[in-house]
Amino acid sequence: MTNWTLFAPELFMLAAAGLFFVLSLSRPQPARDYAVARVAAAVGLSLTAWAVGAEGVLFAGTYRVDLFSQVFKVLITTGFFLVICLCAELSGVADKRHSEFYLLLAVCTLALMLLTSCVHLLAIYLALELSSYSLYILVCLRRGREKGLESGLKYFIIGACASALMLFGFALLYGTGLSLHLADLARELPGRIHEPVVLIGFVLGLSGFLFKIAAFPFHFWAPEVYEAAPNQAAAYIATVSKAGGIAVLMRITAAAGAGGDQLVGFLMVVSVASMTLGNLAAIAQQDLKRLLAFSSVAHAGYVMIAILSFNAMGLSSGVFYALSLLVMKLTCFMIVIQVSSGGSNIKINDLAGLHIRAPVLAAALMLALFGLAGIPPTIGFTAKLLVFTAAVESGYLWLVIVAMINVVISLYYYLQVLKAAYFLEPKESAPPVRVPASLNFLALVLIFLTVAAGIYPRPFIAAAQAMTFGIIG
Repeated sequence: MTNWTLFAPELFMLAAAGLFFVLSLSRPQPARDYAVARVAAAVGLSLTAWAVGAEGVLFAGTYRVDLFSQVFKVLITTGFFLVICLCAELSGVADKRHSEFYLLLAVCTLALMLLTSCVHLLAIYLALELSSYSLYILVCLRRGREKGLESGLKYFIIGACASALMLFGFALLYGTGLSLHLADLARELPGRIHEPVVLIGFVLGLSGFLFKIAAFPFHFWAPEVYEAAPNQAAAYIATVSKAGGIAVLMRITAAAGAGGDQLVGFLMVVSVASMTLGNLAAIAQQDLKRLLAFSSVAHAGYVMIAILSFNAMGLSSGVFYALSLLVMKLTCFMIVIQVSSGGSNIKINDLAGLHIRAPVLAAALMLALFGLAGIPPTIGFTAKLLVFTAAVESGYLWLVIVAMINVVISLYYYLQVLKAAYFLEPKESAPPVRVPASLNFLALVLIFLTVAAGIYPRPFIAAAQAMTFGIIG
């Protein structure tokens, strides 16, 4: 008999999506929609946190509720709640589309929650597609839709190609006699990963997940989508969506055991190409969202280092890295949303004098960028240290050296942003930065978390190690 309490957080998120659908049929009331969304997101986060200790298997063994999935669901619903908190002035989306905006966010959050627990390849495919299609539409909701529609279409085409390759890879795995259940794959795949058809099938099967985290060669959508999407939607894509992608990528690759020389070689190429292309392309950017997009591509490369280590420390460092990205990227997009006027994009120079105009936001931005660059004592430094340590333990010292060179490259464009915020004089025409007390408080919380998790990461590391134990089951 199915224990439906294990599925309670997902059922609540489904009900929230249904509520937003009903609201979308009524007369537009942005204030009402925002209040309902904030309450729903808070309740969803509380319910997910309450269910952290739940364990069990649902739906004929295709859905596994364990510590790994439940902690990632907490990260996902936390990100959802924080993004909703940034929607108090959703000026980049027409008033009549606000309920649809929250509906799509809720549906995507539900899909990402499903994605973390699915342990059957077809179930994973369906959850991934549900989350992706929600994001395709979200990008198109920006006021002044020409740019959004164009980027949304590009997003869809690249995503469709990645999904087709992924489905073909799954078909190859199934056609060679391998099971679609991850637990069965974990028993059979390590001994057969050297077979050409199995290796090609597994590599193609990773395509959809590489697309999700904006890793090479499926990264081309990121700068266009970040630039064209409503600021809050871009924040969601950069944080919450990435957490879900990292979770399922870790669960899938864990089935390969110690991998194999060919698979490790492929993942190394993805890692090096993502880090290098992302960092070099970011140097030339003046639009802050495009810069953050290429930064996300680079960080996907660092995540791949954790994954290809194929050891316990690599898995736990990957979880910690997902947490660090959620904190740091969300902080950066909070500044983008508050500084922008009417939901518009901002250039790096638009941050001029931010330390005078909004000192708390400037401090939060500084620590977030320090974290992204890997400067101590931030959470980003600790995350990179853990990832690099796992790689060295697996014998990939040269890969760590390449990653450290890329870290040095990234310092240039992160410091350019800080230079604008702290050393450039603001223009007389620069609009004032209005920061509500609630957002100042949120900025202080993110500052505390960025520093505290960097100085004393032991509880987070212990939790990451516990949740990755028996990740396949």
